[in-house]
Amino acid sequence: MIPILTFDIETIPDVAGLRHLHELPDTDALADAEVAEFAFQKQRAKNGSDFLPLHLQRVVVISCALRNDEGFRVWSLAEPKSGEGEIIQRFFDGVAKYTPNLVSWNGGGFDLPVLHYRGLIHGVAAPRYWDMGEDDRDFKWNNYISRYHTRHLDLMDLLAMYQPRANAPLDQLVKLMGLPGKLGMEGGAVWGAWLDGKIDAIRDYCETDVVNTYLVYLRFQKMRGNLSAMAHAAEVAVVRDHLAALDAPHWREFLAVWTS
Repeated sequence: MIPILTFDIETIPDVAGLRHLHELPDTDALADAEVAEFAFQKQRAKNGSDFLPLHLQRVVVISCALRNDEGFRVWSLAEPKSGEGEIIQRFFDGVAKYTPNLVSWNGGGFDLPVLHYRGLIHGVAAPRYWDMGEDDRDFKWNNYISRYHTRHLDLMDLLAMYQPRANAPLDQLVKLMGLPGKLGMEGGAVWGAWLDGKIDAIRDYCETDVVNTYLVYLRFQKMRGNLSAMAHAAEVAVVRDHLAALDAPHWREFLAVWTS
């Protein structure tokens, strides 16, 4: 079995970077929330949105769901246990260890570019991920970087036929499929939760998102004929059994609202 690694990230404004770029005072004179609001206002004035450029998105959680010959498991690389540079390095170390097929929802448009920029800032090494045939000839024809290769499958991009106007919100799509959808918060609430010290809630939210994405991937594999109805049901059961064994509040809630 080729390992399948589904991933999702959560980010907050890079306050330290914003202080540096805009020559703003330290925390004694200007709080983090004020620095972020300053950046949001500048962004809104520029293009009407407070969504910051990708290189100013600080990674605080990477959640992963791995399916391989050993089974299925979900985990997170997250602050405060690890710093941003370590989180990103460990993610790419996992790619080097397993050489999995990556699966994401908008990973090509957001998650991976963020990891690229932030990895550069922290001096991360990711030679396996960046291989485009120089070290492994197979990667010339199927690598993580090309939009149309399968080592990274951005489900949102593919299902929309690479047309941004056709993109669907993950939360709405999975709910229409009978899956739980987003639990606990929306992506736009992450910064507020961070300021309130709710890093565990951010991690739990990211983990449920990554499992939703993996379940969409399984349904897609069934639709394209790579999984029979029986095989699909068996794979879904593997996920259910793993989550039930974790016996954590966010997984109990997830299972309670999972209807299909």
